[in-house]
Amino acid sequence: MIKKSINLTAEGKKELEKELDDLIKGRPAIAERIATARAFGDLSENEEYSSARNEQKIAEGRILEIQEILKNANIIKGSKGDKVMLGTTVVLDMGGRKTEYTLVGPTEANPLEGKISNESPIGKAVFGRKAKESFDFNGKTVKILEIK
Repeated sequence: MIKKSINLTAEGKKELEKELDDLIKGRPAIAERIATARAFGDLSENEEYSSARNEQKIAEGRILEIQEILKNANIIKGSKGDKVMLGTTVVLDMGGRKTEYTLVGPTEANPLEGKISNESPIGKAVFGRKAKESFDFNGKTVKILEIK
């Protein structure tokens, strides 16, 4: 199986490392919940036991996922250049509405935090463009006001 490199910013890597650490530290509490629920007897109708086992399954799955992401991470460095690249922040005029985005890999994309994936439609549209450049996006004219 070919491993795909995953683009992460240094900040995104730190956030994943913290989440991984928190999940690992939470393991004993989940194990204790399982042990306590097991003491109640019949496991077939023990909702507390089922809930704790499900929580454990979700946590362990996420731990494996984060470990795999970190193992294949390619840390991108935002560079203040003349072109929109991974890790750069761009200020756009989208039909009279000023919007600021940081271009990141899909793993850490979160539009509510202003982080868009380079694989998203707008991410693909701005990637490689220069400041003051205008282009058509979904029938609207978009202008790159600034690259930070």
